[in-house]
Amino acid sequence: MGKATQALITRWTRFWNSYDLDELEALFVMDERVTYFSSEKQGLLRGPEALRQHHTGFGFAPGGKVSANALWLEQLAEDRLDRGTVLVTAIWCFRRASTPDIVQRGPASAVVIRTPRGPRIAHMNFSTYLKNS
Repeated sequence: MGKATQALITRWTRFWNSYDLDELEALFVMDERVTYFSSEKQGLLRGPEALRQHHTGFGFAPGGKVSANALWLEQLAEDRLDRGTVLVTAIWCFRRASTPDIVQRGPASAVVIRTPRGPRIAHMNFSTYLKNS
């Protein structure tokens, strides 16, 4: 994986584990091109305000918060689509502190584009594996 893409994905993982809403602008394209499919809610989210509201609904806050929940990625891969666009795929894993023996999992993908401010996520998609899978 390229250094810039790896740094972005590492920062995104820290974002999820720190619940720091202030990180959105450093991670995502902050205009109407940004789209997001959640594993927890139906429908397409479009635009920075929808993205901000979605994460706020999960407890993200300016400056972040301490949480015993943990998110990590497995089977991380990168496919360069053209000079400025990368597709990142992974399996996301999430363990809630309240149920430490249960790990939610599912496929995730992100389209990362080159911007004047560095690489940013233009689209993310999360799915959850069925319990019997």
